[in-house]
Amino acid sequence: MNTFRVGLLIAAMTGLFLAVGFLLGGEAGMAFAFILALGMNAFAYWNSDKMVLRMYGARQIDRASAPDFYGLVEQLANRAKLPMPKVYIMENDQPNAFATGRNPENAAVAATTGILRLLSRDELAGVMAHELAHVKNRDTLVMTITATLAGAIGMLASFAMFFGGRRDSRLGFIGVIAVAILAPLTASLVQMAISRTREYGADKDGAEICGNPSWLASALAKLETGSRQVDNSVAEANPATAHLFIVNPLHAHAADSLFSTHPKTVNRIARLEAMGGPSSSPSPVRRGSVPNSGGGKGRWA
Repeated sequence: MNTFRVGLLIAAMTGLFLAVGFLLGGEAGMAFAFILALGMNAFAYWNSDKMVLRMYGARQIDRASAPDFYGLVEQLANRAKLPMPKVYIMENDQPNAFATGRNPENAAVAATTGILRLLSRDELAGVMAHELAHVKNRDTLVMTITATLAGAIGMLASFAMFFGGRRDSRLGFIGVIAVAILAPLTASLVQMAISRTREYGADKDGAEICGNPSWLASALAKLETGSRQVDNSVAEANPATAHLFIVNPLHAHAADSLFSTHPKTVNRIARLEAMGGPSSSPSPVRRGSVPNSGGGKGRWA
């Protein structure tokens, strides 16, 4: 099913490339867009994770540079029976995190300095378990490719507006209008392709990985408040990447539930609470450690 989902997504994105290419240059433009789409698809498959990490200024850490945080992710990965992912920290005050990578063998998880300061060890375990659940379910491939191709479609749509479309054909003027509408709706395509039910699934699987649904529920409550209080300028400038994060990093459409990339946090918390208390299997993390809540990077970094 995951392979089918990826194929369907890429086919939809390619179709949009071809449509925009036709509106720009007829059959020749469509052929050019097709070649460009193939190249973008291949490039996104191999490089989209690196692009997103670079976009957010993520720095890779190891056991020596951040032993507590790295060790926590390692414990969770072992519990999930996953290869150890690369671990990154983003210098960003907004509390948030995401996972990326084309498969579990080439995965990465990233957390902001804001989330490392805000959450307790237990809550951070819930968040990183959620991200590892995305890796285990192979959601990360779909999410990273979507982010890259959605941006490229928007770029082609902008070209259509700039060059004015094929005004020498019946589709010229109408085509320009259609492409102008497609550009702002690109985000909507991303939101439809990346089903919000995946967040529910990652919440459920993440709760099982960390061993206690209440840890993730508590973290989500803090993240909902914290993310609304702090801007994420990179995400605001690149809204096509918003769906990667555990909570919506954007403020502009926070009240628009119809086109939200994330389920309502209150609903996610309710589902986690309905799962009950700790699982019967041993906890993968040592309890009781709380990171520094003051200034600086906190004890995790």
